[in-house]
Amino acid sequence: MILHKQKVTMHLTGNYWDYNFSTIKLYFIMKKTILCFLLAGSLYACSSNEGGNKSSDTSADKKVETKDVYDDPAFIAGRDLVTKSDCLGCHKIDETSTGPAYRSIANKYPNNAATLDTLAAKIIKGGSGNWGTIPMAAHPGISNEDAHAMAKYVLLLKK
Repeated sequence: MILHKQKVTMHLTGNYWDYNFSTIKLYFIMKKTILCFLLAGSLYACSSNEGGNKSSDTSADKKVETKDVYDDPAFIAGRDLVTKSDCLGCHKIDETSTGPAYRSIANKYPNNAATLDTLAAKIIKGGSGNWGTIPMAAHPGISNEDAHAMAKYVLLLKK
């Protein structure tokens, strides 16, 4: 009640010095207290794993898996072959360009021997129809082993 009268007095008189020191101190203490509670509440809400959200556990596992994929010799060999060839002129890892993104290809097909054979043949012979009307150019100069390594690299990009 006293604080209310002081505020009214301040506004009526126009003099901002009508607040006493304890009123100003109380105002800043309350302001800091409210901000601390809001900050603590938001930190709790962001770090809570309620509702079955266990993303922190699975993301750590995925990071380990992803790191192992990048260290895989088949991944490195295929990546080097793709980088040295003209593949990057039509394909990108995450973006559709003239051809589909490598990650889209990896997500569409299972990583097995039959898929590797199919993709390796597609790299060597070219083709069209699976990803639209734009045909993939043939690469007859690429050996079957290199084409398999390139296909393995693409399939290892699966998320």
